Amino acid sequence: MDKKEEREKNLFERAEEFLQIFKKGAEFTQELLKTNEQLRYRILQLEEENKSVKSAAGMPSEQYRELAQQIEALKKEKEEIANRAREIESENKDFAQRYVEVAEENNNLANLYIASYQLHSTLDFKEVLQIILEIIINLIGAEEFGIFLLDEKTHELKIMASEGIDESHVPTVTLDTGVIGKVAKGGEPYFTEGALDTAKSDWLNPIVAIPIKIKEHVIGVIVVYKLLQQKKSFTPLDHELFTLLAGHAATSIFSSKLYSESERKLSTIQGFIDLLTK
Repeated sequence: MDKKEEREKNLFERAEEFLQIFKKGAEFTQELLKTNEQLRYRILQLEEENKSVKSAAGMPSEQYRELAQQIEALKKEKEEIANRAREIESENKDFAQRYVEVAEENNNLANLYIASYQLHSTLDFKEVLQIILEIIINLIGAEEFGIFLLDEKTHELKIMASEGIDESHVPTVTLDTGVIGKVAKGGEPYFTEGALDTAKSDWLNPIVAIPIKIKEHVIGVIVVYKLLQQKKSFTPLDHELFTLLAGHAATSIFSSKLYSESERKLSTIQGFIDLLTK
């Protein structure tokens, strides 16, 4: 079992554990509420008995004092049970929230696994880029974004695929120019710390820039200019998904480019052979 499968297994086990704790907490809360209701009914009975004793004796008696002590003890017990019930309710909400987060993470990791399988199932360069775009839309929730690839000869970054933007307006980026160039040169991801609304004309400074690299060699950058309307911010899970996506995208892009180049060379050689044989 590799680290990824082990991690998914651990996440699933954590989710199951949270669910069991949540169920037990809910059952315990119901029992506490039932006990509380019984105590309240008993207090009413004792209060009625207290009234009868007072009216009969006209003054505090030994029985009256005993009943008063019992009532006071029951009131304290009721308050303790109510406090414990509130604590359990708070814990249940926390467990429920954690369960939802774990379930969401499991779902996203499963989707990423399927998407990565699709990425590595083809050596067609254009198809690989299209799959990456679909992953960014579905898993990250981006509306306007693109994929820049580095030209090894000119050392410039050119946009090769995009969604929601006009590629003709996007300039070629040199290393050290804007956020994109700095990320390509330094190899470190960038997430904006301010507002997530970036001017569309500011193509060099997106809200997110993730390097696509093989080991320490950067071959491109994934950039995001705008998120979908329902997505207001990035979560720690988004950061993790970006990192995993960049790793899978790098190997797929690199492999498909090598395959395309080898196919072109093979076609050229075959053409020469055909000319020579004729």
